[in-house]
Parts: sequence; structure tokens; C-alpha cells
Amino acid sequence: MSADARPSLGPGLDEPVEDRFGRGPVDEHFAGVEDPLADLPDDLLVDVAHAVRDTTIREVLDRLDSDLVALHEVKRRVQEVAALLLVDRMRRKIGLDSEPPTLHMSFTGNPGTGKTTVAQRMGEVLHKLGYLRRGHVVSVTRDDLVGQYVGHTAPKTREVLKRAMGGVLFIDEAYHIYRVDNERDYGQETIEMLLQIMENDRADLVVIMAGYKDKIDRFFSDVPGLSSRIGHHIDFPDYRPDELMDIARVMVGRQQYRFAPEAEEAFRDYLVRRMQQPRFANGRSVRNALDRLRMRHANRLWDAIDGGDDKVSKGDLVTITADDIHASRVFHFARDPETS
Repeated sequence: MSADARPSLGPGLDEPVEDRFGRGPVDEHFAGVEDPLADLPDDLLVDVAHAVRDTTIREVLDRLDSDLVALHEVKRRVQEVAALLLVDRMRRKIGLDSEPPTLHMSFTGNPGTGKTTVAQRMGEVLHKLGYLRRGHVVSVTRDDLVGQYVGHTAPKTREVLKRAMGGVLFIDEAYHIYRVDNERDYGQETIEMLLQIMENDRADLVVIMAGYKDKIDRFFSDVPGLSSRIGHHIDFPDYRPDELMDIARVMVGRQQYRFAPEAEEAFRDYLVRRMQQPRFANGRSVRNALDRLRMRHANRLWDAIDGGDDKVSKGDLVTITADDIHASRVFHFARDPETS
């Protein structure tokens, strides 16, 4: 297959790139302008309010802000992409044209730092602003792309690419796709197909490669041509204890529970201890801890009921106490904090 060739993805996916890149139509008032850069006056006003309202981009960005605590730099990078596409859309309205930008990305950081959530919101942003036809997110790992035997990899990769076209392909722990130290690894075929699609179909598919920063960096250095196809490298930092506490409050509120006053300090203490133990996963570990808190809360109420107390109030049903938290084995140096 030549460098410019596009892997065949089957019927229905061979329309020209310019037809797939839905940047929005030229306004009928400017459709006949031959050279808008030269022929239209610089003081011509465009309808900014309509462009913002039509894309509902404010709502998407507001939802990203409410879904994720902190991560200010990550949110800023998403907003930069949104701003570029919104301005491209306004330019298109008056006939000004430009090439679609390269928006393939790498998301690096530890587990539980919001990479998957941001990928989902990015899909919405790209769809609302006309860069992608659908904006859906297809999340995969090596197992979804690479086969077990000769001739198995290409069909698997091709099927994933077909599902992802028009949206975002999110590859978690992307560095596992190809094991460079194994010349017989079938992942090389997947890499070759990805490189071609990322170059030739960048207006109809955004690829996001995610994982640990050091491993992603090594992966890019091992695979020539891959890093140059990635337009945005976004790092997701670990959360600080106060930010994790904010995440906990949001999660507790969404599930219609609340911390007793003394429980907040107890959970903050829990987080500080848990962060120093193995397999800590930021927001994911907070979610797991709250699931176990709900169990301990429910068992505390059941023990009271089983002991003859049939008076359970609404306050009892929604309040997590310090005792519920202190029952965790994290306070007793558990060997496996993930089950405490």
C-alpha cells in the first residue's frame, strides 16, 4: 500500500474529504463573492451571537467545567480548540476558507485524572462546531485492534476504524498496540493503518492516544511519523487532596448523600493516607471509596434495624458519618487498599 493510499473501509465511506468535513455552509449573501479576502470590506460585521447560539458551544464547555474539578490547563486547551473551530465556522459563513486543522491528540497522565471524560466532551465540541459528522467516542485497547494470528489484525482494525469514522477514536494505553522489541508483533499492521488514516482522514476522524506520559513519549520515539501526526499533547496532572475532596463532595451530592460535619475531616484524612498507598487512581479511587462508604453506611443502618431499632429517618438515610469512614482498613495499613 502506498504512503498516500487509504485503507479500504468498505462501502459508504469513500465520499470526498471536503464533503465529510461539515464546516457549515457559506451564507447565501456571500455565496457569489469570488475573493472574499479581497472583495469584502474589513469592517463587515459577522453574526457572532448566532454562531455561538447555533453550536451550543457554551453549554458543552460549561458541562465540561462542571464535570471536572480543577484541571484548569486541560480545560484551557479544550477551549482553545473550540475557539479555533468557532472562528473557522464564522469565517466560512462569509466565504473565507482554510484547511481543516490537525486535531489528533495525546492525553497523558495517571489513571483517574479525567482523560476519558475530556475525550467524550471533546467529541461533543468537535461535532457541535462542525468538525466531525457525529462526535461519538469509540474507546479501545490493543485487544480491540490487534489480532492473535496472521490475517486477523487488519479486519479487526478496519472494523474499529469504520465504527469510529465521523467521531473520536480513543486508544487507552496506546503504547501496548505495538511491541517494538518483538519483530513478529501483529500490532505493526495496526500502526501502519492508523498512520494512513490519521493523515488522509484527519477531517473525519480524531485519534486520541492516552496513557502514562513516559510510556507515550517512548512509544512516539519508537514509531516514526506518529508524533508528527499528533497536533495536541495534553498532560493531566494528579489531583491534590483539596481537589480530591471537591470531587468527593460532587459525587456525594449527585448520589443524594451528604457528609456529617466530622465526616469531611475524616474523609480528607482518608485521602491523604490513601494517596501514599499502592494503586492510587485519583478520581477513580475516590469513586471506589465512596461506593464502599455507602456499603458501610447501609450495614450500619441494617445492624441498628436488626437490633430492633425500627426508627430510621431521612437524615439517617443520607448522612455518612466519620465512623463509616474510620472503619476503612486504610486507617489500619491495609495490604490491599482497593478493598478497604
